[in-house]
Amino acid sequence: MSARLLLTALLPLGLSLPVVALELPADVPTVAASSLPAAPPPVGLPQLQRQVSCPALQQRIASVVGGEASVWSVTVADAQGRLLADVNGTRPRIPASNQKLISTAIALDRLGPDYRLTTRLWRQPDGTFQITGEGDPDLDLAQLQRFAKLAMGSGGSSGQTSAPLTIQLVEEPKQRWWPQGWEWADRAEAYGAPITRLALTSNALDMAVANPPSRMQKLLGQEIKRQGGSAAIRLVPVTSANTDTATLLHEERSVGMHGLLSLANTDSHNFTSEVLLRQGTGSWDLPQARQQAMQWLSAQGLPMAGVTVVDGSGLDRGNRVTSRLLAALLLRMAQHPYANNYWASMAIAGQRGTLRSLWRGSELDGRFRGKTGTITGVRSISGVLETPDGVRYVSMVSNGAGSPNSTIGEILRQSRLAGLCPPQAPTPQAL
Repeated sequence: MSARLLLTALLPLGLSLPVVALELPADVPTVAASSLPAAPPPVGLPQLQRQVSCPALQQRIASVVGGEASVWSVTVADAQGRLLADVNGTRPRIPASNQKLISTAIALDRLGPDYRLTTRLWRQPDGTFQITGEGDPDLDLAQLQRFAKLAMGSGGSSGQTSAPLTIQLVEEPKQRWWPQGWEWADRAEAYGAPITRLALTSNALDMAVANPPSRMQKLLGQEIKRQGGSAAIRLVPVTSANTDTATLLHEERSVGMHGLLSLANTDSHNFTSEVLLRQGTGSWDLPQARQQAMQWLSAQGLPMAGVTVVDGSGLDRGNRVTSRLLAALLLRMAQHPYANNYWASMAIAGQRGTLRSLWRGSELDGRFRGKTGTITGVRSISGVLETPDGVRYVSMVSNGAGSPNSTIGEILRQSRLAGLCPPQAPTPQAL
C-alpha cells in the first residue's frame, strides 16, 4: 500500500453509470444526514439476486480459482442487480485496503463533494489561543508559520511581543492515535503513522512520527521564536476546546473531497482513510465511529451477515467483509447523487494509482477502475469493469491464495467476454 501523499487533486474522471436524483428536506444539514433515500432500494439493488443468473460465467470463474476456491470470495453483478457469478460471496474475509471503499463512501455521502478538512486558530476571551484540527493530511510547516504570525498579531511584524503567548493545541488522547489492532511493527512505518487531529505531513517523514503533538509543539515554538516572540504551548483534550465564545482568527483548509478520496482510493493512503471514517461518522472515538459505520451500511440495505468494521483503512486484521457486500456497495454508490465523484477517486488499470502497473496494454487497460488491497496473506480488488455487455461490479478477496494477481486478471478477462451474460430485457409493466 502506498503511503505517498497525492499533493494535488486529480481531475475527476466520470463513468456512464446510472445516477438517481434524490432530494433532502431543506432543513436537514448536509453533514449530519445521509443523502440516500430512506425508502428501500429498487428490487435487486443493492441486495443482489440470490441466485446466480449467468451459468457460463460462473463455470469459467470456478475453473479459474480451481483448487484454491476455499481461499477466494468472488462476486460479479450487473447494473440491474443480477448476480452473474459468485464463489463464496457470503464468506467473511479480511479485506485489507478494500476497507477504504466503505470509509470513502460514508464520507462522500455524509460530508458531500465540496467538503474540506479545516485547521483553525481561535482567540479565547482571556487572550489565549487554541488550534483545532480535523486531520488534514497535507498540513505543513508553511501553514504552521501562518498560524504563528497571526497569533503574534498584525501578520507577524518584527516587533517584540509584550508577553509570551499562551497557545493550546487541541488533540485526541494517545490511546486513540492508533486502532488497537494495528501491529506494533506497522505503527513505526509511514503507512502506520498515528491518527491525530493536528498532523504535519500526515505524521510521517521517512517513518512514522511517534509523538506528533510533541513535534507540533516544538516546531510551532521554534517558528514563534524565529519571528521574534515566545509562547507557552501545551496540549489540551478535545473536551477542553472552546469555540462557542472564541473568535476565529484564521483557518487552513485541505484539498477538496476529490483530492481526499483520491488519496484514499487511488493512492491507498491509510491516514486519510482513517480521518475520512472519523469525520464521516462524526466521531473520533473509534468504537463509536465503527458503530456508526455499521449502521450506515445497514441503512443502505446491504448484505451485512458476517461484516465487521474495525478501522477505516484495512490495516487492522479484525475487519471482515464479504465480496457480496462490496459488490452491493458499488451498486449502491452507482445510484448515489455523487456517483461520479466516487468513481473518479479510484485507481485505473494500466493508468493510475495502485493499478497503474497492472494490465497495461491489455484489454483491461483503462477499462477497470477500483480499489486494491494488500497485506501479508491478503489480496483484494473491487471495482467497476467496462464490458461490451455493460458495466460489471466485481469484488474479489483472497485470504491465502498462491498467485492472486494472475487469478484476479483472469477473472476480469472472463468477466469482459461479450455474450456470456447478455443484458436482461426489461420486464413489461402492467397497464
